[in-house]
Amino acid sequence: MSPYAQSRAMNKVSRISDQAPTESRSQMTNILFVGQKPETVDFSDPSLPPGFNAEKINAGIALGVKKIEEHGWKGDTCMITPDAAGSAMLEKALTSADYDCVVIGGGLRLPPKSLALFETVVNIIHKAAPNAAIAFNTQPADTADAAARQLKAT
Repeated sequence: MSPYAQSRAMNKVSRISDQAPTESRSQMTNILFVGQKPETVDFSDPSLPPGFNAEKINAGIALGVKKIEEHGWKGDTCMITPDAAGSAMLEKALTSADYDCVVIGGGLRLPPKSLALFETVVNIIHKAAPNAAIAFNTQPADTADAAARQLKAT
C-alpha cells in the first residue's frame, strides 16, 4: 500500500464524529439521525411512553450514535425544534454533507400531533438529500439497526 493510501486508511479509522468533513469521510458510510430536540418535547402528551423525559432521550441518542460508530459508520445528529428554525437547521445539515441514510426518530413520527412536523422533515430530506435512504427507528438506541436495514436494501 502506498504511503498516500495508508494515510487515507488511517484517517478513515481515526476520525471521530465531531471532526469536520475530510476527503476520507466521503468514503465512509454517513448516517444522519434526525429527531426533535428532547428539551422541546411535550412529555404530557398521552401518546408518548410513560416516564419518558429529555434525559432518557439524550441518553438513548448517545447510545444510538455509539452503535452507529460501532458499525464503522460516521454518525451525525440533528435534533430540531418544531418550528421554522428547526426546518432550516435540518436543511443546512443535509446540504453540508452527503448522507447515505437519514434515520428519522420515533418522536417525530409517532405522536399524532407531530404529523405536520414529520411531513415537513420527510419533504426536506427528499429535496435536500434525494440519494439518501430514509429509515425509521423505534427508539434512539435502535437507530443503527434502522440504518442497517435500509443500507442493505439499497
